[in-house]
Amino acid sequence: MASFHVIAGASETLEHTRIRKIGVSDLFDALRRGVEDFMVKPSHIVFLCLIYPLVGVVLAAWTSGANALPLLFPLVSGFALIGPFAAIGLYEISRRREAGLDASWRHAFEVRNSPALPAIAAVGVMLFAIFITWLLTAQMFYQYLFGAAPPESISSFINEIFATGRGWTLIILGHAIGFVFAVVVLCTTVIAFPLLLDRDVGAYEAIYTSVRAVLANPIVMAVWGLIVTVALIVGSVPVFAGLAVVLPILGHATWHVYRKVVEPPATPRPAN
Repeated sequence: MASFHVIAGASETLEHTRIRKIGVSDLFDALRRGVEDFMVKPSHIVFLCLIYPLVGVVLAAWTSGANALPLLFPLVSGFALIGPFAAIGLYEISRRREAGLDASWRHAFEVRNSPALPAIAAVGVMLFAIFITWLLTAQMFYQYLFGAAPPESISSFINEIFATGRGWTLIILGHAIGFVFAVVVLCTTVIAFPLLLDRDVGAYEAIYTSVRAVLANPIVMAVWGLIVTVALIVGSVPVFAGLAVVLPILGHATWHVYRKVVEPPATPRPAN
């Protein structure tokens, strides 16, 4: 059983990874490779991702009443904040396929045997903390504009949002606040989880490497963030069902973006 380590990795020392500069064309190549990974065995990939749209449907139903209605959009948009962690099994499948290993759906759960599991869990906890902070911020901002009383009905809520000045203030400034949260998640986790699956470098180095990757490729990573956002919006339109296809493709593509941005280690991880 692997020793419990979180910050510095298995060697208990900080291993600094080397970053490459990439172009927008590399993103589209990563997407192409992500589609290829998805098409190899789409049935088990869809199976793995059904829980994600299912949770979306449950949340939508739960917030359909007037009391929780103001939280519907923050919950849906907040999916993008925890997406990097939700797709971790997909990174493992792409890693195994790249190494020429069996990549059946069962192997997505091999993440539980990763020596970097404590570090993966730590970064995941950070993401969920950001997600909860986003929900609380959205709720406080709504109550600042509309008060603590819940909407009288769905129709009155929609009218307040789209036909009043404070409603448009909520839309514009709410999106601006959400953008800040999205940038924080992009900068800190864009390649953190694939890196931890590939190399047990510790949570600190995984987050630090993601930040360095964004700083080295600001325009490209901004484009990547835009691609992910648009894809998630498109996938969410048909009652979240499209996420069963969009999520695995983005998950696989993220693995290939990681491969393009981070130089391989001097000693590759043994195949298993």
